[in-house]
Amino acid sequence: MLNCIAIDDEPLALELLEDNISKVPFLNLVAACENPLQAMKVIEENRIDLVFLDIQMPGLTGLQFIQSLAQKPLFILITAYEKYALEGYTLDVVDYLVKPVSLDRFIKACHKARELFELRLAKNGTVNEPTADYFFVNVDYSLLKVMFNDILWIESLKDYVKIHLKSSTKPVVTRMSMKSLEESLPQDRFLRVHKSFIISKAQVTAIRKNSIFIGTMEIPVGENYRDTITLITGRSI
Repeated sequence: MLNCIAIDDEPLALELLEDNISKVPFLNLVAACENPLQAMKVIEENRIDLVFLDIQMPGLTGLQFIQSLAQKPLFILITAYEKYALEGYTLDVVDYLVKPVSLDRFIKACHKARELFELRLAKNGTVNEPTADYFFVNVDYSLLKVMFNDILWIESLKDYVKIHLKSSTKPVVTRMSMKSLEESLPQDRFLRVHKSFIISKAQVTAIRKNSIFIGTMEIPVGENYRDTITLITGRSI
């Protein structure tokens, strides 16, 4: 089963796309989105394997949306314009469908996506893409680029997280879960040390039994995360 989302700013086109997806037994529609910013939140909070994506949309275009993602699911482009086909294929999209799309052509593209998905799983579920040094978060109706090496620590605030940066005294605040954010970070560079805190290992300046310091900031180490200290120091305290 492939978890998928549909993105189109035209309500009728989105409704038709939802109907087509419902006819494919190996697709599970997680969300139907009217713009890429809505889709970004869904991708942050869910495992999404396949995206059906319109190209011409106000604000962020479909192609810009693909380029904005550090970790990319599979994409099938659905558009009224043939002129973007070449640019779409340079972004390694699965298929390029021109509206109006017949059901048999749609299903053919879905089978192609499933074959590529299964090929990825055969390679231990990893995707052979260049390792990105950044990721994007949704802030004030825009996608903000955050460099991994700029992060000091991350703090949970209910449905939001605060990302504290070296380059700014003002943290980045975005609506997403700690779990989805943790999954977006390189595990060799970041550690969850508390249910409410993730730290950059490179920024740690001192360690005590129940806390970690990043500069003058003291961050508590949760009871269930004590073993993570050994991942920084190589020994327990």
